[in-house]
Amino acid sequence: MPKWFIIARMEYLKLVQKRAFLLATLGMPLLLAGIIGFSIFTVGGGTGSKAPLAYVDEAGILPPTAVRPAPTDPDQVAIMRFPDQDSATQALQAGSIQAYYLFPPDYLQSRHVQLVYWKDKPNDRIRQQFKEFVRSELAQSYAGDMGQRLSDGVELILQSPHGQLLNSTDAIIAFLLPFVLGMFFVFIVMGSAGYLLQAVSVEKENRMVEVLFTSASPWQIIAGKALGLMGVSLTQVLIWVGALLLGLNIAAQRVAVLQGMHLPWAALGVIAIYFVPTYAVVAAIMITIGSITNELQQAQQIGGLVNLFFLVPFFFIVLIFTDPGSPLLVVFTLFPTTALSTIAMRWGVSTIPLWQLVLSWLLLVGTAGMGIFVASRVFRTAMLRYGQPLPWQGLLQMLRKGD
Repeated sequence: MPKWFIIARMEYLKLVQKRAFLLATLGMPLLLAGIIGFSIFTVGGGTGSKAPLAYVDEAGILPPTAVRPAPTDPDQVAIMRFPDQDSATQALQAGSIQAYYLFPPDYLQSRHVQLVYWKDKPNDRIRQQFKEFVRSELAQSYAGDMGQRLSDGVELILQSPHGQLLNSTDAIIAFLLPFVLGMFFVFIVMGSAGYLLQAVSVEKENRMVEVLFTSASPWQIIAGKALGLMGVSLTQVLIWVGALLLGLNIAAQRVAVLQGMHLPWAALGVIAIYFVPTYAVVAAIMITIGSITNELQQAQQIGGLVNLFFLVPFFFIVLIFTDPGSPLLVVFTLFPTTALSTIAMRWGVSTIPLWQLVLSWLLLVGTAGMGIFVASRVFRTAMLRYGQPLPWQGLLQMLRKGD
């Protein structure tokens, strides 16, 4: 079994068994479940009773035969018609219906419809069914394609300033996803940076690195630690993404606006491709910082300053929405530490040229490879200098000589 794999497995098991990891990993899905549950009762609103809906048409806009018997679809409800409000109210009080709509005589002028319910308000999904029912019945008075178009309703299409077309539901995802992915990435980087610093600085302080050097090369140690910690981060990501998809699936059954939502798999694929080399860049930087410092606290202070380079795109959110093709944003797209977050935010508001994506990824991969090489050299020299910090001015000379 390769030595780097043994080190990676050791790092992975050591971290995933910690209480802090379990609380952070399982706490996020629980928090997500609470948010979704709150959204269901506030956005969805009311009960999901299977009792029939009803309506009273005092305006005479619907045909007398406009009813819907008990449907075969369990998610649908029957729709009844009552001749007057008194009979509908009696049925409501008797529990025969869950609510009824009242079209007043002046409906054509006021466009106001009154929803009457006894205790619990029908949820958003059931109210949406009634809207579709009314639209379908009204459309039957029109023949041919016009009636079908009225029955299907209108699909709102949004166009960005750069020509990208988005339908109404996908537009919500397209604008929210950049912030979610960007903040999610920063959260992963922050957490991983702390683990990476601890993995190097703690072993330097307790001199465990000297034991590791007797059985593995610096490259094997670095590769094992980086891969093990990457496995920890990917485990968290998979659990959180799985919980998010499950939560959205559950919420979509109660919240109508989520039912037509489609995840932008192309954007998620690009983010996944950029995540691994970006993580390698972070690992190389943090291992280098942990190697040249003597104390974990000092390493964390320097690491916190380095993390600001990953946060730079968030200070230009206004520019991203107003001018996503700005030369400054192109520079951020090509720069390794800002590439992933910039691409994530630009993706939802514009079309990123292919050459920028390819060149950015190649620069990112090249930086990751060079960073791992530099980190292995620094690690080899600095980790055995117990109690002696490696001077910054000596780094370039050490790399040039290959010590």
